[in-house]
Amino acid sequence: MSIVKGIALITGSAQGIGRSIALRLARDGFDIALNDVSSKRDQLCAVADEIDKIGRRTLLVPADVTVEEEVKGMVQDVSEHLGGLDVMVANAGVAKLSSLVSTRLEDWDRIMAVNARGPFLCYKYAAQQMIKQGRGGRIIGASSVLGRSALPLCAPYAASKFAIRGLTQSAALELGKYKITVNAYAPGIIKTPMVETLPAVAEADMEMFNITMGRLSMKAIEAESQPEDIASIVSYLVSKEAHFITGQCITVDGGIVPS
Repeated sequence: MSIVKGIALITGSAQGIGRSIALRLARDGFDIALNDVSSKRDQLCAVADEIDKIGRRTLLVPADVTVEEEVKGMVQDVSEHLGGLDVMVANAGVAKLSSLVSTRLEDWDRIMAVNARGPFLCYKYAAQQMIKQGRGGRIIGASSVLGRSALPLCAPYAASKFAIRGLTQSAALELGKYKITVNAYAPGIIKTPMVETLPAVAEADMEMFNITMGRLSMKAIEAESQPEDIASIVSYLVSKEAHFITGQCITVDGGIVPS
């Protein structure tokens, strides 16, 4: 086994983008703590088996990221069993499409809890651990292109992803003195199990965007964009070379939303 680069904790890592990030960071030389809700334990075990074959250590830390004590305990478990925490990727998220006037309050609360409160708790307790360690660190959150330019039928989701940008910028300003960088990634339409469960977005809605790279339809974008596209950005952001990048929200969308 090669020398470990650090310890990374990825929430929502049972599938999709989280799984790809976990595998990529394992290949980069990190030991990996895998988080998701307890009902996805079997999927987490499957990801752990893949990482074991890469030759890195793994730890399963099932937890609900909306519950403060569970997030606090998760960070403590990772630190105690793997030897600290160097990278926190607050990736877990949920989505549901509905019109503003038909959105139920419980759906708003659920989306905001997972997508905004969850990252806040992950940032908070990861930062506490990293400050205590005194060796810096990397904190990364999941925003979205809908956190830059919203579409119809996604008010709660868009609001939660806009929130990540503000959280990330504020945290970056506070934590820089501890050599902790804080950034976010903003995926476009990525082929993941979560996206596949959503109703198709009308092609007409896409006309509001300036689609480049010859991607002229939703199907074309889905065919080309993969979770590994996001994992590669995270891989760079946690590297030594990215030490001077902080407070940023990096869009990875094939040009759907120009910066």
